[in-house]
Amino acid sequence: MVPPRPVVHAAVFALAALQALASDTFIAAVYEHAVILPRAAQETVSPEDALALMNKNMDILEGAIKEAAQQGAHIIVTPEDGIYGWVFTREAIYPYLEDIPNPEVNWIPCTDPTRFAPTPVLERLSCMARNNSIYVVANIGDKKSCNSSDPSCPSDGRYQYNTNVVFDSEGKLVARYHKYNLFMSEEQFNYPKEPEAVTFETPFGKFGIFTCFDILFWEPAVVLVSKLQVDTVLFPTAWMNVLPFLTAVEFHSAWAMGMRVNFLASNTHNTIMSMTGSGIYAPDGARAYYYNMKTEDGRLLIAELDSHPRLSPASPPAVSWSSYASSVEKCIPDEHDFSGLIFYDQFTFTELTKPEGSITVCQKDLHCHLSYKMAEKREDEVYVLGAFDGLHVVEGQYYLQICTLLKCKSTDLSTCGQPVEAAQTKFDMFSLSGTFGTNYVFPEVLYSDVQLAPGEFEVLNDGRLISKTKPTKPVVTVTLFGRWYEKDHL
Repeated sequence: MVPPRPVVHAAVFALAALQALASDTFIAAVYEHAVILPRAAQETVSPEDALALMNKNMDILEGAIKEAAQQGAHIIVTPEDGIYGWVFTREAIYPYLEDIPNPEVNWIPCTDPTRFAPTPVLERLSCMARNNSIYVVANIGDKKSCNSSDPSCPSDGRYQYNTNVVFDSEGKLVARYHKYNLFMSEEQFNYPKEPEAVTFETPFGKFGIFTCFDILFWEPAVVLVSKLQVDTVLFPTAWMNVLPFLTAVEFHSAWAMGMRVNFLASNTHNTIMSMTGSGIYAPDGARAYYYNMKTEDGRLLIAELDSHPRLSPASPPAVSWSSYASSVEKCIPDEHDFSGLIFYDQFTFTELTKPEGSITVCQKDLHCHLSYKMAEKREDEVYVLGAFDGLHVVEGQYYLQICTLLKCKSTDLSTCGQPVEAAQTKFDMFSLSGTFGTNYVFPEVLYSDVQLAPGEFEVLNDGRLISKTKPTKPVVTVTLFGRWYEKDHL
């Protein structure tokens, strides 16, 4: 049946209007928040006291949201735990939780606040989005009642979830995500029964969302990017920095490059707990980032991104991560090789004893190859090439393959792998590669004082991470961080 001509015209007009709304770029914002914490997080307070604390934090977030909107931002991400803090018991966090409905209910809390159970936090976040015409991403707690007919129902009769919510520029709830990979200290929350892959469409691309520790696991991280093909990942986090590879700004920037997506990372700010490091990252490098362990300041970051980064001319090409290293002559264990720990993982190291050269170090099936030339070989600084191929088992279990050029803490080789932030050695060139068994490899270059190197290195399509500037700034580490997601399921 042929539709009437007016219907055809209406459909064409609607499609044209949608295309007109679509944009090739958008303005993103993230806010690193110095959270106002409860006086005693393990003591149960009244709902009124809980809301009073949350409103204090939301007052600050609202100021950041207004400023971001005034500067033209289309979306803003705020941190994990950014509204009520952390280190709660299960009972103590309960007054801070709200029952968050499925976004399919088509609800704007700001204009219809009584439709569901009392939800003052959702109402206020919705109004922040609506009043400023901006998408707002926040992390709060969700509660869901259950009963004895559910064999996994907790004894207190409810599920409690670490939850992200997204409101569009009209204040409508468009996404709800329950964190699936809880960090070891999150005893106040339940694991969802099934992992969630949450996406939503906007005029400026397809978005996915997950939380903090989720980034290190197949579900939801790889599912969103590799299977559902999102353009941008939203990432509320409470990230505790761990040098030399898992400092927030270096790992999140590297993850965006390795996964070839935009990544909006909003961290909490608390120097006592080593929490800092937020950024707006594109596949070709950081567009804006913030790392500050000296003061307790929050920070708003704003930057422009491509709405569809895979289609952008600036998007890096696909990489065959093991191609070059597999062509290099295989290494033979050297008497100068030695072992050392990095974040409890047993690496194999070899020292860079000369000012320039080509060296290889191996562990199991991973062969790491480095060609380099130092601008000057200093006597007071020692660098090593390291390899790790195995199962990491500390705060979770996941398989890693890592090739790294790194500065040792001192000239004593037993300090190699210990955290270090400062360096003085510059390189005229470096080229790092490895025989990776995974395609999920994240390239990191970290300069002295925890500074990134956007635009100062590149990854060739044969898997080599090479320097582009001569000389570089002082180098702390050059790393190819392979996360062997696929092996977790073997």
